[in-house]
Amino acid sequence: MSAPNFLFFVSDQQRYDHVGYFGNNILQTPNLNGLAGKGSWFSRFFVSSPVCMSNRATFMTGRMPSVNGVRLNGVPLDLDSVTFVDILRAAGYQTSLIGKCHLQGMVEAASKAPRQNDPELKPPPTYLGEALRSHHPDEEYKMEMQEVWARTPAYEEHINTPYYGFDEVQFCMGHGDKVSGHYTRWLETKEQSSVGQGIKHASDTSAVDAPQVYKPEISEEYYPTKFVEEQTIEQLEQYAKDGNDQPFFIQSSFPDPHHPFTPPGKYWSMYDPEDMELPASFHNASRDAIPPVRYLWDEYEKGGENPRWTYPFVTGEAQARDILAKTFGQITMIDDAIGGVLKALDRLGLRENTVICFMSDHGDYLGDHGLMLKGPMKYQSIIRVPFIWCDPMDRYNRGQIDSLGSTLDLAKTVLARAGLQAFNGAQGENLLPVLESASAAQDRSLLVEFSTQYPYLGFDDLVAVNTLIDGPWRLSVWQGCEWGELYNLEKDPDELHNLWGVPDFAGIRGELMLSLVQSMQDHAETSPYPLSVS
Repeated sequence: MSAPNFLFFVSDQQRYDHVGYFGNNILQTPNLNGLAGKGSWFSRFFVSSPVCMSNRATFMTGRMPSVNGVRLNGVPLDLDSVTFVDILRAAGYQTSLIGKCHLQGMVEAASKAPRQNDPELKPPPTYLGEALRSHHPDEEYKMEMQEVWARTPAYEEHINTPYYGFDEVQFCMGHGDKVSGHYTRWLETKEQSSVGQGIKHASDTSAVDAPQVYKPEISEEYYPTKFVEEQTIEQLEQYAKDGNDQPFFIQSSFPDPHHPFTPPGKYWSMYDPEDMELPASFHNASRDAIPPVRYLWDEYEKGGENPRWTYPFVTGEAQARDILAKTFGQITMIDDAIGGVLKALDRLGLRENTVICFMSDHGDYLGDHGLMLKGPMKYQSIIRVPFIWCDPMDRYNRGQIDSLGSTLDLAKTVLARAGLQAFNGAQGENLLPVLESASAAQDRSLLVEFSTQYPYLGFDDLVAVNTLIDGPWRLSVWQGCEWGELYNLEKDPDELHNLWGVPDFAGIRGELMLSLVQSMQDHAETSPYPLSVS
């Protein structure tokens, strides 16, 4: 068989249990269920960081955020980085990305903490102000910034390709109905550019005043999810029309299901909030398990929470149910879009040699411990995501897989399936042996990172958390803190009982602390740089 094609679907901020095939009997995802039924799906697949840019950069490079440099949102992936898509392209693949990329910042606001300058000392020149020089002008790191697109006519002509390995890009920047980029240009071709965005133009809002919930003015046929579906199908049709012998890699990346929670048309009322099942921990939240959770609950109880931004917040039950219902509407719309793309794949005769994958870049608390959105509290709801691998070669399709898998593994896995070796410095494991046989499962642990460049949640300094997933255990160490987290996920799947300070578990805590340090050492840089050029 010739080199396989790859069609990689990516959603944004979707929990591992928000798919029908995992046992969710309310959420309708028939197309994802079909892929999972024909292929393989991981029940314990983890992100490398529960933040969009950090985990997407890990996906592309096969390198942890602390190594690839994208430690948090707003820090762009170095344009000198090698991605697995670069390797595919060099091997003759046609490479395309449609939708959300988010390897560069989407807003111009600086993500860096203010530098503490000593007024009595002379500062260095601007070009020597950081620890590393840049080989690229600042303009090359503004390709995904919404404000730049808004004020620059035909900005798409400024995009330099290949873009991190992609020969073709069609950007969606933003979330919900507040999306721009190539999507805006597409709306102009549909004569929809006058339609308003945001809650000011909403045709309906939450009946219980749930934060960031509204029905957008844009109809479902022009919503960003539809743009990703249509443009992906166009890519497939063009590929089939060209009759090219080159294989393709297409990343079809949806901006949903992400706040604001704005399912359009029929998807707005598809799910009744009263039918929603909130996480068990919503009704039994461990408010005092760690200080930042207590801080968020204190804010809520005092009426000082900020539910209109991107930070985690606590909300009431009625609001949580409404947010969850609207999230399900967004997910079902994505599933319908995937179904449309799969029909095109069949119609064009391309399915028989195409590996189809689905994953999300991270999860969302969505009621877990009473919380919404995402943050440094690494509950399963934000660090575990769905992952499906559906392969034309049946030996890689064996249904549910309970072995640990990670976003960090995907670069090596895709390249191995294409018959290509990864570059020096790529981390993670090739999952093909695990996809092929249960006996290949390794006794492994996973590292999950998180960091900010700003203080929040009651901290006076930046927030950094390193987490180890090892067998039934989840250990999280917070920088500068004597307290931490230890949970037995088998006995306490809802993470209600923090065992960090329990004397009977001091031994296992010490063992896991050593494993965490060793895992951090194992994931340090190994690629020599700078390289000598002969």
